[in-house]
Amino acid sequence: MTTLRLLEESSPEFSVELRALASRGDTDLDRVEPVVREILSDVRREGDAALRRYVQKFEGRSPDTFLVRDYGGKAALESLPQGLRGALETAAQRIDAYHQHQKAQLTTFGYEEDEVFLSSRVSPVDRAGIYAPGGKACYPSSVLMSAIPAKVAGVPEILLASPDTSVEVRAAAYLSGVTAIVEAGGAQAIAALAYGTESIPSCDKIVGPGNIYVAAAKRLVFGQVSIDSIAGPSEILVLADESANPDFVAADLLSQAEHDEDAYPLLICTSRAFAERVVSATLRQLAELPEFDARGRKRREIAEASVSRHGTVFIVNSVDRLLELANRLAAEHVSVQMESASEVAARVTKAGAIFIGHYTPEAAGDYLAGPSHVLPTGGAARYGSPLGVYDFVARSSLIRYEPSALKKQGPAIEVLARAEGLEAHARAVSVRTR
Repeated sequence: MTTLRLLEESSPEFSVELRALASRGDTDLDRVEPVVREILSDVRREGDAALRRYVQKFEGRSPDTFLVRDYGGKAALESLPQGLRGALETAAQRIDAYHQHQKAQLTTFGYEEDEVFLSSRVSPVDRAGIYAPGGKACYPSSVLMSAIPAKVAGVPEILLASPDTSVEVRAAAYLSGVTAIVEAGGAQAIAALAYGTESIPSCDKIVGPGNIYVAAAKRLVFGQVSIDSIAGPSEILVLADESANPDFVAADLLSQAEHDEDAYPLLICTSRAFAERVVSATLRQLAELPEFDARGRKRREIAEASVSRHGTVFIVNSVDRLLELANRLAAEHVSVQMESASEVAARVTKAGAIFIGHYTPEAAGDYLAGPSHVLPTGGAARYGSPLGVYDFVARSSLIRYEPSALKKQGPAIEVLARAEGLEAHARAVSVRTR
């Protein structure tokens, strides 16, 4: 039966389920790695010929050209219904504004001490690759959230790879400053972005979510290029007390459940009676979801599968325990629907994005708030961060010695070099100072 599981701390399943969720980032990438390695190797060796072969095999199409610079983005935007066009333009403006503030915090500094001049310089990468998934849904919002931070960072060339560039995606690409579209998806697109082909230039950074094959490909090309993260299924963790509205909580849980059968709709609360009200609201709202979206893709069935597989409610005895579990799970989205929401949110130290208060739906962060919705998943919020301007820049350290400074510090440098057995290092100093 499709329902949320209720686990109280006295239950033996409580600790078992908590441990399993804490290690949910251990995705089974090894299962697909042999296939992905072959795809990467073939595209790296054969270029466009291998890319065409895999696009035909996995996507059932054969584009005339793989790199499309004139992709009709402006016309796509103008063709949209006015309401959708206005929403995309508003979202783009807000995402740009937020990341302009973020860019202002990228520190370039310099100082002088004893005739040694030190500074740090920040420069954008030359080319970024953005991946936009197709398949279960169309995500123009992910194009905005991935490409606009790159544009704000000053990246001169932004390539968007997708197996299905709908009119909405092309419109979002235009608003985001995408300079060209790569007509390919899957691991083969990641290979092309990383290694380059006859028609596609290689990128310095590849970002954006995708399926398990895309995730495995990104992991394998890391080092040849930089990546944002290894994205797993979407997840939301709601923290609630008796002041929360069960209908609000249920709606937020389902907003992530409908992404993917493997998504994680999770709740930690302090009352079994409240938890039972959330279960009832969730089942009622599930039944009210449309069976298919406007493009004929399943929606209710996906949400039902997610709730059935991973929907869990942890019932704890105190706010301190609630926070302990929240920080242990380090969820992608954390929604704080509690009486003292701001105070509780201040104590949530491990989360991709935190949504504070009863009237801050997670969906606002997905579309319009401003921060990128490309977030660490699978517990990676313990060390990872949302995608941002800082992902599309490189930092350089600048060092300049005056002769008198090198003469003063030279003996210490030589001692350290010889302690490590590196005589040539020591002589690189002494040849200048003797």
